[in-house]
Parts: sequence; C-alpha cells; structure tokens
Amino acid sequence: MVILDAMEKGGLVRLLQTELNDQPGVCIKLAGSLGDVRSALDAATEIARQMQVAAVCDVIAAPAGGSEQAWLAAPDFNPLMEQATVKAPRQPKGKRERNMPDQAGFAVGLIETQGFTAVFEAIDTALKTASVEVLAREKLGGGFITVVIKGDVAAVRAAVDAGSARVAGLGKLIAAHVIPSPSEGVLSLLPK
Repeated sequence: MVILDAMEKGGLVRLLQTELNDQPGVCIKLAGSLGDVRSALDAATEIARQMQVAAVCDVIAAPAGGSEQAWLAAPDFNPLMEQATVKAPRQPKGKRERNMPDQAGFAVGLIETQGFTAVFEAIDTALKTASVEVLAREKLGGGFITVVIKGDVAAVRAAVDAGSARVAGLGKLIAAHVIPSPSEGVLSLLPK
C-alpha cells in the first residue's frame, strides 16, 4: 500500500488490480499515459529503496490487443490465507473526470510482522495508545501478517510507533508505516 500510494502521487495513473504472489509480494497493475506510468514507477522504485525491499518494475508501452487475457487475473480467494489474492479497486459512485488523484483527510497505518503473537500484541498496544480504528488484518503468506489502522495522522503515528515497539521478542517486525492522506487506489482496496 505504501508503494501504491507513492505511485499514485507520483503520476496520474489508475489502479487496475493487485495480485498476491508467493514471495510474499504483490503485483500492482496500473494504467495511464506512458510518461505518468514511468513517473509512478520511478516513485515506486525510490520508496522500495528507502524501505529496503526489492521491487521489479516494468512498463508495457501500448499493450497488444488481447494481451489483458494474460495479465488481468480473475477474482481469486485463497482459503488458507482467508482472503482474496486478486483485488480490483472499488469503483467510485458516479462518473467523474480525474485531474488529480483524490486523497483522504485521514491517515492509514500499517504494522507488518512475521508471527501472529507479535501482530496481536502490536495492535493491542496500538489501540491502547491512541484513538485509532482497526480496518483489516491481512495474511500475506509465510507467517507475514499486516494490520491496517485508521485515524488522524498524529494518532496513527503514535499507535504505529507504540505497536511496532511491542513486537520485539514476540516475532519479527517486517515494516511499520504511516500513510497520511492515502491515495484513491489505496482507499479503494481498504475494507468498507
């Protein structure tokens, strides 16, 4: 979600779909003008570098007709992870022009751990620290779990910091991040 947010803020692109793979990782599929897609991928590469994670980025300029059969995946649900592995963004009600990506007036926080005990302690601590709301718990495979919280920026920052600190000794902290004013694509993937 952090990389998707950076991509949407880095270029005028539209999220087509996300698909979990087995690394664990996520394939983010976007559309837009060639220049905007390249700008979005530059932003993704920079955020991935800062977060010290691997990112493979590619641009398909003018995709061949019919090629979407290969890259556009059908909806899929993984019963072991208890969640969808292919997600398409919810479409906004009503048709409107996109001149600038819409952004929320709140923040989203993510705490990702390897291990259930660690993530449960992290979220309990986060909720006791600040006025935030739990939006989701996502299993990513390999014991990786992410909890997503929502609130104002200061509350989410305090909750993520406190929750992340609680992980030590219980599991492995993979990542902790706050997204102030998440982009439209990030919002479309969050549970209602």
